[in-house]
Amino acid sequence: MDKRTIGSLEVSVVGLGCNNFGSRLDHKSTTKVVHAALDAGVNFFDTADIYGATRSEVLLGKALGKRRKDVVIATKFGMPIDDTHFGAKPAYVRSACEDSLRRLGTDHIDLYQLHYPDTTVPIGDTLNALQGLIAEGKVREIGCSNLTATQLSEAKTAAGTRAGFVSVQNQYSLLAREPERDGVLKACKELQLGFLPFYPLANGLLTGKFHPGEPPPAGTRLATMASDRSAHWLSDELQAKVTALLNYAAEIDVPLLTLAYSWLLSHPELSSVIAGASTPEQISANAAAAVTLDVGVITKLNELTD
Repeated sequence: MDKRTIGSLEVSVVGLGCNNFGSRLDHKSTTKVVHAALDAGVNFFDTADIYGATRSEVLLGKALGKRRKDVVIATKFGMPIDDTHFGAKPAYVRSACEDSLRRLGTDHIDLYQLHYPDTTVPIGDTLNALQGLIAEGKVREIGCSNLTATQLSEAKTAAGTRAGFVSVQNQYSLLAREPERDGVLKACKELQLGFLPFYPLANGLLTGKFHPGEPPPAGTRLATMASDRSAHWLSDELQAKVTALLNYAAEIDVPLLTLAYSWLLSHPELSSVIAGASTPEQISANAAAAVTLDVGVITKLNELTD
């Protein structure tokens, strides 16, 4: 599988988002998915301390076992685990890292990411704590998530000549193109940051399994999602776009999943597409979806979803 870089890290262009581990998937199912990913050439696994109520990190570490040395693990801190475990204060950054190391069963985290900006803490203070973890060998690279272009620039300035963020993880897909408009993709190019899209398949709308006008397939995330959240994804606007994409995919005889993955990877700022998976079969489909699209196809996809 092709690889791209995040700072000093080399990652597969198809990664695995691990938010299903510990919630929708138990230990046995997690292990099957992780091993299928390794067999498919996936070396990049993205989790967070809050996923699966802290179980995702545990199950990922157990599933990797002796293969830990073969992979790049990314995890995150900052979102509330409970009433006392959250934020980006220096003391919490250190304790959260220690907790993640213990849960993952490893002595270092390859990419440690601030999950959400903490406006109560100067970014320089958070970066100083993260830089200390790098100096101690507990973290190799640091990244962030849900930051604006302005916040990314401020973080770059605050880091100075010391280690700064090498990546940003924001929502991006054919159905959510805000990073093109809010300056984040431009900032990635200017600041030499790798971009990691979350919800790259728009919560299943871009897998090709969802058909507008029909209920979401049983067992999918959309089928079990609370109505206040699913209302956005099932809106008339997004369903109209999905219909147009499905029609175009059929017209050119290319699976919608392939179009969704490969359109993202046509952007040089992207480092890896980290979609989740709940079965080995989904892993195989995701791994096969990364291809090079014709310029005309990319142009048409832009027209259909802009």
